[in-house]
Amino acid sequence: MSTPPVNARERQKRERRLALIEAAQRLVGERGLDEVTVEEISTEAGLSTRTFFNYFDSKDDAVLGIQEIDLDVEVRERFTAGGPSGKLMSDLETLVAAFLRDAAPNIEQGERAMRLMTSEPRLVQRHIAWHQRVVGELEELLAERRKARPSPVDDDTIGMVFGLLLRASALAWARSGYEGDAAAHLPEAVSQLRLLLSD
Repeated sequence: MSTPPVNARERQKRERRLALIEAAQRLVGERGLDEVTVEEISTEAGLSTRTFFNYFDSKDDAVLGIQEIDLDVEVRERFTAGGPSGKLMSDLETLVAAFLRDAAPNIEQGERAMRLMTSEPRLVQRHIAWHQRVVGELEELLAERRKARPSPVDDDTIGMVFGLLLRASALAWARSGYEGDAAAHLPEAVSQLRLLLSD
């Protein structure tokens, strides 16, 4: 049996991940976080418990759709060395694309997760912890980059632009009916931001 193409494998992974989030959110919405097990979520999604743990560390993470970000080493090294272009906005675009490939959000599931957080305080704590890790990761990358290529732009501003591009790309992806991947919609988001700044 031949190995499926990379894009087919990636599509299957994305579909399984989304199915697990969908099942977790539906069950927790109906019964509450403490009344749902990983086994039930897996069964609801038509997958094994072992497969569940290939995607998520806990049912909390599945409800939130949290995926740990594991940036490509080459992307990380090129960015912290001051590249790949030497222009911060262009290089930030490359970094955002790498983040999107690792953890692109599904807008509908993200909004559902936000609603579930209002009734499940533990989910809020988990989401804050994950968000702080993402911010910390970005701050580390920027600190390393400043050694090679100093910039007058402060980290808070860069962080806001980074978050804006992630969100705008995810929204464009959702509008397309989740065609392709979120990173493919990043140029559109960057173009819109540049238009706004030049207006």
